Amino acid sequence: MQQLGVPDNSFDTAVATFVFCSVPDPVRGLRELNRVVKRGGKILLLEHVRIDRPILGRIMDGLNPLIVRLWGANINRRTIENVQRAGLCIEQVEHLGPMGMVKLIRARPNKGANG
Repeated sequence: MQQLGVPDNSFDTAVATFVFCSVPDPVRGLRELNRVVKRGGKILLLEHVRIDRPILGRIMDGLNPLIVRLWGANINRRTIENVQRAGLCIEQVEHLGPMGMVKLIRARPNKGANG
């Protein structure tokens, strides 16, 4: 996910479900989506994220090393912020699951003047 073996602007749409909890460098992987999706294309991400409540968020942070060791997935990723850090343009976020722990993020690539 962090280095896809396809040319720039290869896809009209990219869909990822529960991927960016396991990618070692999620921002790098999201930047890779920006590279491979065409200008005007769509990026759809269904991801579980850190719950944005002080006590529950800290509990998720504390449990994360154990969960990663057992299942390989991080339960405390801040995926919406990572999407923004990667330079993607967020169009919509749907809050799903208990306490909004699952998000459907609709984004598009940010190609700038030369992309």
